[in-house]
Amino acid sequence: MSETRLPGYQRALDCASAALDKKAYDLVILEIGELTSVADYFVICSGRSDTQVQAIAEGIRAQRANDDERPLAVEGTDRGQWVLLDYADVVVHVFQIPVREFYDLERLWARAPRIELPEPLATAARELRAGADKTGTLNS
Repeated sequence: MSETRLPGYQRALDCASAALDKKAYDLVILEIGELTSVADYFVICSGRSDTQVQAIAEGIRAQRANDDERPLAVEGTDRGQWVLLDYADVVVHVFQIPVREFYDLERLWARAPRIELPEPLATAARELRAGADKTGTLNS
């Protein structure tokens, strides 16, 4: 992880926060800026259904709109299996679990450092993971 954060760091955290507000599961942030010119960060998370994937994506869009930011591109909202939101320096991927496992972006970008979520985001992510593990509704 680089000592100096790239400019999209706060935007990535804001997107993560909005996703967690919609109960996104297994959220990770990858710092990809030193590996590619595509973006500085990937925010990757999962939803339980197409409806939840769409709600997570819409929650992120609404949160960014509050800061007068619109995505450069949005893909996948019609089907809700994989929604991509492109904010130039931050690209958000919201998946249904089987689609996420199939594309396995974390493996493809294995050299990218994972960003440790600051509190209270880290606690929210752990609680969502623990709740899903207890009920057995999501196992990635």
